[in-house]
Amino acid sequence: MTKKDIYNYIDNNQDLFISVSHRIWELAELSLMETKSAELYCKVLAEQGFEVESGLSGMATAFLGRYGSGRPIIGILGEFDALSGLSQEAGKTYHSPIEAGANGHGCGHNMLGAGSLAAACAVKQYLTENNLPGTVIFYGCPGEEGYASKTYMAEDNVWRDLDVAITWHPSSLNRVTTGSYIASIQREYTFNGISAHAAGNPDCGRSALDAIQLMNMGVEFLREHVPDSTRIHYAITDAGGVSPNVVQAQAKVVYMVRCPQIHDTIKLAARVDKIARAAADMTETQVTVHQIDSTANTVNNTPLERLTYENFVQVGLPEYTKEELQYAQDLIKSYEAPVAIPEIKELEDELDTEDYDKVWQMSDKGKAAINNFVVPYKPCRKVRMGSTDVGDVSWQTPTVQVETATFPANCPGHSWQNVSCGASSVGDKGMILAAKVMAGTAVDLLHMPEMLVKIREEFCEKTCQ
Repeated sequence: MTKKDIYNYIDNNQDLFISVSHRIWELAELSLMETKSAELYCKVLAEQGFEVESGLSGMATAFLGRYGSGRPIIGILGEFDALSGLSQEAGKTYHSPIEAGANGHGCGHNMLGAGSLAAACAVKQYLTENNLPGTVIFYGCPGEEGYASKTYMAEDNVWRDLDVAITWHPSSLNRVTTGSYIASIQREYTFNGISAHAAGNPDCGRSALDAIQLMNMGVEFLREHVPDSTRIHYAITDAGGVSPNVVQAQAKVVYMVRCPQIHDTIKLAARVDKIARAAADMTETQVTVHQIDSTANTVNNTPLERLTYENFVQVGLPEYTKEELQYAQDLIKSYEAPVAIPEIKELEDELDTEDYDKVWQMSDKGKAAINNFVVPYKPCRKVRMGSTDVGDVSWQTPTVQVETATFPANCPGHSWQNVSCGASSVGDKGMILAAKVMAGTAVDLLHMPEMLVKIREEFCEKTCQ
């Protein structure tokens, strides 16, 4: 069996992988509640000959499927949680919820998990038919959107025995991700006060909502005294009730802080903690702090990224029908106005002039409906303004992540437009492309012990291990 045979295997079995993606899209289960989604994956993995283990790191919906023996051990990561309030009919170019207020896969994790499953199955097939040593493990990683399951798995050193970890993410570009995503910490602050009649005896009350308002005001002043690369977000999740004539005895707010490096994020979170305690003192309330999750910044690996890029170029890109291109163009019209800078322009500071000019032309000067080209690979140290628990994996084993165009150009993240694409032929084609790139990279590593040494050397150098 050759690498070309692997691509054919994925094509010949794409109905299975697309059906998994579409079923997960229909289920649209939220973080750590993906019970039916996890059951489906475990069932398919068992049917495909993987040894399944569930309940990883104390999480009911975290699991793995293992096949093979010996080294190298290659991990392929899958996610499958949805987002709240993003219900949307598939393939529609206008906002049309299936059920108002229901969940939807606004980040494309239905495709992410199914594409990784396809890659793992292809590598398993390659190991079997060529009778080779080596192990492939598919990891079902729940709760990326809200609870960072890979971080908890990292605490149990789940990733340390891997030779490499490979993953991908739905996108509107085809590229190998380089640079680093920023670290994050998410904490919930619960304020407890004393209820009272807001008119009759307000002096007896101690308002938890007042405490949150003072905390928010304090953080607003903090924003002036942090680096430009810092991000601070919040959401009041419990305002203490709907009756204005009652002094609110309990209220909750969730804060997420982000910095390029995890050590700076820890320091910033401590400053927010101080503001919360000060707000409690001012209002004579009590505050408790609960850490929801945290994610480390990602550690990129240049040799692994280069190898993955070579596979991207080898695989070739899908062709799109007139109907698919029209669908993409119509969908773009639904979000065109708010988009200030085409994503292609954002590549200008990552690529050299010659490569950027090529990309600019291939994208029809930023007007292409679908970016049907591979962004040239150039290692960069760019800090990307998002966070991912893949970062925690990358501190324990060399890790690579690719993106494929499953959405039209410039499609906004966490949007109903993404949900529309998630069970469309445009999304399916991008998912199958990702599976081929990941599987091809894994197969190369089965035959390249010298490359694994280089990959490990850079990993150890960057992580001081």
